[in-house]
Amino acid sequence: MNGKKVLFVSSELVPYLPENPVSLMSYEAPRMVNSNGGQIRIFMPRYGNINERRHQLHEVIRLSGMNLVINDMDMPLIIKVASIPKERIQVYFIDNDEYFKRKATFADADGNLFPDNDERAIFFAKGVVETVKKLNWAPDIIHVHGWMASMLPLYLRKYYGDEPLFADSKIVTSVYGKGFEGELDTAMIDKISFDGIDKEEIKAISTPDYNNLLKIAVDHSDAVILAAEDLSEDLVNHINSLSKPVLPYVPLQEAEEAYTNFYNQEVLKID
Repeated sequence: MNGKKVLFVSSELVPYLPENPVSLMSYEAPRMVNSNGGQIRIFMPRYGNINERRHQLHEVIRLSGMNLVINDMDMPLIIKVASIPKERIQVYFIDNDEYFKRKATFADADGNLFPDNDERAIFFAKGVVETVKKLNWAPDIIHVHGWMASMLPLYLRKYYGDEPLFADSKIVTSVYGKGFEGELDTAMIDKISFDGIDKEEIKAISTPDYNNLLKIAVDHSDAVILAAEDLSEDLVNHINSLSKPVLPYVPLQEAEEAYTNFYNQEVLKID
């Protein structure tokens, strides 16, 4: 990985949110690349339950200030950064008061999914790409973790398909176990097609449940990592039908060697 640039885009990340399979691997994978000579950037949403004072988040004025259009609405983009001290890893946070100020991640106190989770996912995807463009940092690999990041492969390939900064970037999506029950807003397909993306490309999310969001992500990725043992048969069958490089599930203690080999021997060699 020496000198290679890897962009990690994640729904969750320790130490900013509680530990779970997504947040833990979203920390461990960048740490692995960092320790093997790679260059990294990490992006995640700035949920309102992240303690900004404790983690010393601060706004980056030169990266903030633009508006992103989400379903014909102008939504201000705010960028904050913080560092994971012991690893010397910098994390970029995508923020917007309308979408991320509430003191929770994906659901309310009663466990009900936030009704705008679909728009939050679209905003997050666009916000990441626009910020990386401002940084003028061309990643060799873009590694996606968690369902809130699942729109990134689609938007990179279809909405930002002519963006030269990402022309040679390879997209890897890690697929985890069930991320949420139920569905997001059924109008999600219309909100994405508003951005000029053909509904045929995204017909799976006419039913926007967890499996279908991940299907859209892997459809527009170059390679896939199975990050859990308990994936649904439907999702596994879909992944296996795509003829793309797939890294089978490996436990955390074996991940460094497996991920590094997969990046080097499979992902970076995709034509």
